[in-house]
Amino acid sequence: MDRFRDSLAEAIGAARASVALEALQQRACVAVRLHPFKPGAGFAGAEPVPWSPYGYVLAERPVFTLDPLLHAGAYYVQDSSAQFVGTAFRQFLPALQRPLRVLDLCAAPGGKTTDLAASLRAACGNDFLLVANEVMKQRAAVLSDNVSRWGDPCVTVTSADPSAFAAQEGFFDMIVADVPCSGEGMFRKDAEALRQWSPDNVALCSARQRRILADVWPALAPGGILVYSTCTFNREENDGNVAWASRALGADIREIDLPWEGPIRTDCGVSLVPGFVPGEGQYCAVLCKTGGRPYRLRAGKEKAQSHPCLREAVVLRRRGETVVAVPASIADETAALQPLRPLQSGTAIGVYKGRDLVPHPDLALSLFLQPEAFPFRDSDRETALKYLHKDPLVLPDAPRGLLLMGYAGLPLGFVKNLGNRCNNLLPADRRIRMDIV
Repeated sequence: MDRFRDSLAEAIGAARASVALEALQQRACVAVRLHPFKPGAGFAGAEPVPWSPYGYVLAERPVFTLDPLLHAGAYYVQDSSAQFVGTAFRQFLPALQRPLRVLDLCAAPGGKTTDLAASLRAACGNDFLLVANEVMKQRAAVLSDNVSRWGDPCVTVTSADPSAFAAQEGFFDMIVADVPCSGEGMFRKDAEALRQWSPDNVALCSARQRRILADVWPALAPGGILVYSTCTFNREENDGNVAWASRALGADIREIDLPWEGPIRTDCGVSLVPGFVPGEGQYCAVLCKTGGRPYRLRAGKEKAQSHPCLREAVVLRRRGETVVAVPASIADETAALQPLRPLQSGTAIGVYKGRDLVPHPDLALSLFLQPEAFPFRDSDRETALKYLHKDPLVLPDAPRGLLLMGYAGLPLGFVKNLGNRCNNLLPADRRIRMDIV
């Protein structure tokens, strides 16, 4: 603990370190960020996160698993400090041309991805491509599921080493690198993180972070923006690495606007530390690339078309037996990423079972879903939880055939109503496994 105290004092000053150490003994706070394009969620007694237009700090932690609105993608549970990365991202968004190509490099489980997606949709409509990448396959599956729940077809999910993006030289206008770190911002949530902390581990993390930045750097366009972040406080992983990247990779350090009390300005960025902000901790800095070559995108021959289930023009593609709809506005951009073998791109709209095209579960959650495409059955909380738990459902007063089940006006997924019973089409891996009673 003494060595950590010294490291913290070096990063933010001795007086601030004393405040932070006391705060780290207190209970962790809980925050959420609402989906601006799936309205309806609300939390009694919540306080707004100052730097996020959609973030709220909750008075207590509810049982999120038993809230149907979470499963509908109406909000994401994300630490209030972590939401500052989206704020830095939005500050530099307006200066870049459209359509924007953005990479969230270390994206799992999806908090920053969903924040970036909402910010990009608000600023660009359909004129953006967001690539959410996670190198660890198991974590990439969780990321993919959370992206599906958020429902934005302009998000592509990949699982590649950062070095794989170097072949796409100059492709991305912005890169967000929330790099793996020593996790000092996790101390209130995970006592094991504190026990595992050591100067040697900090040095190891710092070296790995530099490798990640160097590997992905060629993929950033000239004049492109890289948002660097960690959930740790020490100088070695934060200001030290940003200063190194500026010198070694060729970049200008940009100042982040800071009109709020609490976040601490450092030599190269901003540090959010418990005791000064309600969250668990985050560091964020911004670099602007000074060299490199621009990417030349090849125009494809795929034709845009309408689809009766979708409200936007798309390009239809096959992935095995699955039909996928990619926004027409970014069809060429997604085609350029095929060498990376994306796990998910656009919206899966159906799966062929013999000659029949059965609606894909992701279609129900997509922002592109045409509301009139399927009969909609809004339900009370009890019925919604039974659906999400995959308990037997009987809907005798509902139309026969395919129905879109919902809660509070938001779709949850599909059922096939047979009258005396329903076939629940919710994927087994998305069902609620805890007791709902």
